[in-house]
Amino acid sequence: MNRRVNIFRRGSRPPASARLADVTEGLEHARGLDRTIRVLSTTVRRTLRPGPVKDTLHGVPFGHPAHPPLTDVPIGMWLSAAVLDLMPGTRRASQALVAAGLAGAVPTVLTGIADWSAMHREQQRVGLVHATATATAGMLYSASLLARYQGRDAAGRAFGFAGLGALFAGTYLGGHLAFRQAAGASHADQLAHLVPLGWHDLCAVDELPDGWPVARRLGYISLFVLRRGGDVHVLADRCSHLAGPLHQGRIITDDNADTCVVCPWHGSTFRVADGSVVHGPATARQPTFETRVTEEGVLQVKPV
Repeated sequence: MNRRVNIFRRGSRPPASARLADVTEGLEHARGLDRTIRVLSTTVRRTLRPGPVKDTLHGVPFGHPAHPPLTDVPIGMWLSAAVLDLMPGTRRASQALVAAGLAGAVPTVLTGIADWSAMHREQQRVGLVHATATATAGMLYSASLLARYQGRDAAGRAFGFAGLGALFAGTYLGGHLAFRQAAGASHADQLAHLVPLGWHDLCAVDELPDGWPVARRLGYISLFVLRRGGDVHVLADRCSHLAGPLHQGRIITDDNADTCVVCPWHGSTFRVADGSVVHGPATARQPTFETRVTEEGVLQVKPV
């Protein structure tokens, strides 16, 4: 029978960092948030329809999620305002920084909402609390700006420091999303590290149905394989967004008459010829393979 080993001495308490991590991980399983999540995510998906605006909010044109770098703007502005609030003669500068932070929060919020709507449930639970904390920070900084504008500088500074505390809580949860739950990171298999260089036998080309994607394995890596006439396209099967199985996706033709695959989980669309992203929420290119058929009719693949 497995037993949990207590690494702490009797009567001692785990460090605060361990307790904080346990609480944060507990949010991943907070099923009480699911009803709110269903309502909000459905509303976002109905409002934010697939298209250029949605792709831009996800960061498709930039090749990586747009939300994380945008968070630097309000965080930097508000942290700078807090430093200036501790110094004399910086009233106008602090007020300007608070206002600039609020302006920078607008695109940050919009990109965050877009990304959150396409996360899996455990990420959405943490993300909802993250959004609540950062929204609280935004409201406190709005109150701070109003108080400063009315000449109530002491109240403005108090609201600002309270907002900074809420902001730090939100950024901690954002870090958990990014680094522990890998939100925004590519979930596709990294072929350069997992597949040796050179050509590898995959399967007999006659085994592949024409026009219908299938999964084949190269070692322990699953591949998406699509044969269309004499052409065979091979991609890493795990979608770069959240590792959805691309071989179960729909095959479509885009506006440029290129063949594409649509991930069955969140609708990310990739061009099968080169793995490039046509529509988000994925932002990372899908890893691809070169292909050739030997005289014996064996399909061989090589990582690009």
